[in-house]
Amino acid sequence: MHFTPERMTPLKALRLGIDTHHELIIYLRADCPVCRSEGFSAMSRVLVSSEEHHAIATLNIVTGDLLKKGQIGFSEPAWQRLYLQNDNPIWLSHPKPVQSMSYVRAKVYGHTLDEIAFQSIINDIVDGRYADVHVAAFVTACGDKNLSNDEITSLTHAMIKAGSTIDWNLPLVVDKHCVGGLPGNRTTPIIVPILAACGLTMPKTSSRAITSPAGTADTMETLTNVCLSQDMMRNVVNQQGACLAWGGSMRLSPADDLLIQVERALDIDSEGQLIASVLSKKIAAGATHVLIDIPVGTTAKIRTSEAAEQLAESFKSVAKNLGLSLQVLLSDGSQPVGKGIGPALEAYDILAVLQNRPDTPQDLKKRACTLAGAMLEMIGYVKPGKGLAKALHVLENGEAWRKFQAICHAQGGFHTPPIAPYRYNIVCHTSGTVLSINNRKLAQTAKLAGAPADPEAGVELFVKIGQKVSINQILLTIHAANIGELNYAVEFLEEHKDMILIDHGEETCH
Repeated sequence: MHFTPERMTPLKALRLGIDTHHELIIYLRADCPVCRSEGFSAMSRVLVSSEEHHAIATLNIVTGDLLKKGQIGFSEPAWQRLYLQNDNPIWLSHPKPVQSMSYVRAKVYGHTLDEIAFQSIINDIVDGRYADVHVAAFVTACGDKNLSNDEITSLTHAMIKAGSTIDWNLPLVVDKHCVGGLPGNRTTPIIVPILAACGLTMPKTSSRAITSPAGTADTMETLTNVCLSQDMMRNVVNQQGACLAWGGSMRLSPADDLLIQVERALDIDSEGQLIASVLSKKIAAGATHVLIDIPVGTTAKIRTSEAAEQLAESFKSVAKNLGLSLQVLLSDGSQPVGKGIGPALEAYDILAVLQNRPDTPQDLKKRACTLAGAMLEMIGYVKPGKGLAKALHVLENGEAWRKFQAICHAQGGFHTPPIAPYRYNIVCHTSGTVLSINNRKLAQTAKLAGAPADPEAGVELFVKIGQKVSINQILLTIHAANIGELNYAVEFLEEHKDMILIDHGEETCH
């Protein structure tokens, strides 16, 4: 895009250092002549152009003396998107209408969209033409089972085409994914080195947390570098047969991370977009065979067997449309897995399993080996029924731990997860048996404590359903990076004393 001085006097760029997360925001004085001449007002969508780059941003109006006359302020994401330096010349204009919004409106009113419509929407989202409010409208319109399997297939295709893809030129590239909703269920960092130690190729890319206290990428980031470029990822996989990386750093289905950021703010994780998100990332990363874990429990994301079967069938149908070999396992989602809930606490559980320590969370170990074994059986590496034993052997003889260390060093080095400076113990004031543990409320407690933004924050759980407990026994410990967030989490627990039920539904006391 070219501008001439005769057409418009440029404004001078100013870096304000304001973190607006991922949203591109610009700031103009209320008396700025450009606002009057162009008819801009607060929250207008504006095409912002430097001499080399352009982007669409949301306008905020400044009434104080933050900006001098002739200046335009930039939030950090906007500054970085345009690769600016202070005083760079900037031109503003009205962007072209976003035509794909007509498809979003159609979906809001219940119409079925085709692949052309989804591609148009996704392309505009990736190009930054949508503000968060527009993305939120699309996310909401696609929620509550509002996407058919054909629409999910079209959305998945669109998300793949909007980013980069990797072809490993191999007949067999494996991957796995858990749909979430089960705190502490961090099996991936255990499964990957087991399968890699068996000689399989597993370029694992994972997301950060959406509505949970930690995603696999958040947990792995406490142990090693996860922000790999595609070239770095290829090098790691070529060296070690696998990686454990954050998918958002490689433009593999880049729309997914933009959708996730809005889903996180809305606390929405729709099934149709879940399937599209998972499969687009797997296919973009070059996977040929994928294993899906669906935990089922009354306080998990998927609450009933019927809902799990429905989701499994949708996964299988869409995968078949996309030419992907896929198997689904329904697993127990009645209670958290392991002890830790939060990035660093989950990382310590992973290390205990991989190092075969005496304090290993046995449920996490068994769950990870069961899934690894299912993958080995799925691809014919071992005979049916022999997968679990093989996975346990690779884990217990130290091969998986050595492979995990090698992967971490190839990604930039291994480091020890942080430890929270503030803790609060919740003790039992009655003897009896643990009847139930509320996954959702425990996850919320961990988030109020600061997870995943504070990687050391979260909850450490010391009991399981069916376990005998006694007076003054510690049920859980809250970990926090600062006293304020520790207090938030404790207050939440005080208001939800049914989080861990003892005996005949009696409430635990703090």
